Amino acid sequence: MQVGQGTRLGHTGPKGTYKLDFYDRPRYIFEIFVEKLLKIKEKYDIYVPWYIMTSIDNNEKTIEFFEQNNFFSYPRDKVKFFTQGVLPITDLNGNVLLESKDKILMAGDGNGGVFKALSNYKIIDEMLSCGIEWVLITGVDNILVNLCDEFFIGLTKSENKLNGVKSIAKSSPDEKVGVFCRRDGSPSVIEYSEMTDNMKNETDDKGELKYIEANIVNHLFNINLLKRINNESLPIHKAIKKMNYINKDGTLIEAKEPSCVKYETFIFDYFKMVDDVTVLRVKREEEFAPVKNKEGNDSPKTAVKLYNDLHLRG
Repeated sequence: MQVGQGTRLGHTGPKGTYKLDFYDRPRYIFEIFVEKLLKIKEKYDIYVPWYIMTSIDNNEKTIEFFEQNNFFSYPRDKVKFFTQGVLPITDLNGNVLLESKDKILMAGDGNGGVFKALSNYKIIDEMLSCGIEWVLITGVDNILVNLCDEFFIGLTKSENKLNGVKSIAKSSPDEKVGVFCRRDGSPSVIEYSEMTDNMKNETDDKGELKYIEANIVNHLFNINLLKRINNESLPIHKAIKKMNYINKDGTLIEAKEPSCVKYETFIFDYFKMVDDVTVLRVKREEEFAPVKNKEGNDSPKTAVKLYNDLHLRG
């Protein structure tokens, strides 16, 4: 699991420490995940190891939060924290920026950094020694994620694949989500910003959108594939961001518009290393309730409604 900051929510701490007000009682996002893990324990009589990838910005706060809440009664030895790597921030001309006079401005290397981080912390070796065969990698912001889907694992194995992903159907041609596709014969994801209007609206012979399988960042890996990927390098992508920095004179520059370049890797770029992938479409209302924005789509309000609707239906 990757833990980001809750800045888009107007939250000052790690996103998992954000509290949501449900129909029965308020819960932290991390607390929701613990409840899911405890239900797995009730069903299978086993505590699933939980590996949480933090950043240099939120690692201490994340661990402190778990300590303060007694790990929400989940066994402490089953929860492992590890930190993703960082890459420098530059200006639009590629010049490295400073956080202070003697410190380069850095940021996390994206969700694709999970592979290198797993390797750096020797977590794959630990998993192998524990007999772990399948690993699910997902973000912390989807409060409806299914952490142990027997059908998903079984389908992936039955198709003789070492990896699988879940998708949901796009709600409309203009929904701002990346979609699964094939690029040069290999599985891939095409981002919303890369799609032309024709691609967004193109339909198949059944009248369904051709590019409809939306990526919800839910990746299932066989441990042997995960071990192989850890030895490979992913391409680095650029994103223009609004960030404060220190100029060469030591003056704080408060950003008024996006003018810095953040470099990051994407988890789905590992697709170039495999021949195929199992794609399982699930129902949005059952498995996808992201908490990303303060208001509007993918906000606490919309996520809580999806969560409440699902659980009140029984």
